This record gives sequence, C-alpha cells and structure tokens, in this order.
Amino acid sequence: MRPAPEFKVERITTTGTLTDRVFEALKQLINGEDFQPGSRLPSELKMAGRFGVSRTVIREAVSRLKSEGLVESRQGSGVFVRDRNMHAPFRIDPNIMDSIQSVLQVVELRLSLEGEIAALAAKRRTREQMVAIKQALKQIELDEQAGKDGVEADIVFHRSIAEATGNPHFLALIEFLFNFLIKATLITRSYEATKVALSQQVKEEHLLIVDAISRQDSEAARQAARQHMEGASRRLGSVDLKRFIAQNENLDSA
Repeated sequence: MRPAPEFKVERITTTGTLTDRVFEALKQLINGEDFQPGSRLPSELKMAGRFGVSRTVIREAVSRLKSEGLVESRQGSGVFVRDRNMHAPFRIDPNIMDSIQSVLQVVELRLSLEGEIAALAAKRRTREQMVAIKQALKQIELDEQAGKDGVEADIVFHRSIAEATGNPHFLALIEFLFNFLIKATLITRSYEATKVALSQQVKEEHLLIVDAISRQDSEAARQAARQHMEGASRRLGSVDLKRFIAQNENLDSA
C-alpha cells in the first residue's frame, strides 16, 4: 500500500463553492502525477488543514470523487485512488444536485432500493449484524444528544442494513447514492431537529425498520423502509434546498 502523498494546494480555483473548488483541485492532483493509482488520500483532517476548509467540505468533495470513479473507500484503510483504466458504470452530474427536483429523484431511487435492502436484511441478517444495526441506531440518538447533526450516524445506520443483505452490490450502490445526498440529509435532519414532532416521527420510522429486521419479517421491513423514505421525501420537499445550501456554504467558509 502506497502512503498518502504530500500535495500542494496552489492549484485550487477561485470560482464555485468551496466543495466545487476542493473537488476540482483534488481531481487535478489525481489526474496529474501527485496521486498515483493505489495511493491513499491524506486524512480528512489533514486535507481540511491544507485547504483551509471544514471537514464537511472535504467529505463532500471526496464523495464526488467517488461518484466520478476516481477513488474508492476500503473499509478500515481509507480512501484510495483507483486505476485510471477503471470506469464508473453509472454517473449522476453533481452540478444538478442543487435542484430540489433532482434531489427528490435520487431519493426515489433510494425508495425502491431501501425497501428491498431491508427485506433481504430481515431474511439474511446474522446475530452480529443485528447488533451492529441496533448500535448504529443508538449512535444516531447519542450524536443528537451531543448536538451533532447526525448525518454520519444516519448513513452508518442505513449502511449497516445494506451490509446485512450479504450482497456487496447493494452496499456499493447505496453508498454511491449517499454521495449525492449528504447535503440533502443534512437539510432534512437540521429541519427535523427544529420540529419535535418530525424528530419523533423519524425515530419511530427507524425503530419500525429495526424491529421488523429483528423479527426477520421481510415484508414488514420492506414496508417500514419504504414508509421511511416516503417520509424523508415529504420532509425534504417542505424545506428550501437552495437557501439551506447557501447557508451551509457560508458556514463552511467562516
């Protein structure tokens, strides 16, 4: 395994959002000679320090690199540059994701996927995987109590369910879609945090999914997951996506 290389940041552009600029700078480094195939990217913390941005911006930029097929995550090891001869079979243009309609369309993809993922997880999950799902759900609550946005914990929760299917392609596809929904998830969770009833509704939706998987009731798990995604779509449709994204960019640049 090649170590994370040193890199310069002089090439960062002055146009676009912070995420756009960091993404383009990293993409240039990968397509150049700074990051060779097989090399590991520096940590989020190190890149945030080098670029002078928040770790959230770095995380979103790296997610876009994944969607371009330029890098890949390896569990427990980090993010690595992919072979340049490998091509991403499916791509969503990140430039259209500031449109509420486009985000909701990706949520629709998740709605179809999450139902089947939950159903298979209920059928195939092991005892250890069930423990991991429950721990992931508990972490969402702990993060919220600590004043965090809960986005990472929410993603880990859904990823743990996908892992329980035993089908790595489900996990890869759901992670691909997450790359485009980080901000949308942040929006809905921040909005839910201001509404006690909505926050409780999300908790109940999660609990229904976990309960069905625990009982190994595939049909109940499918319905619970679909209801959760339908609820997420309704909640997302009730907020001003562009305004929230603009506010989020301002916070990142502070």
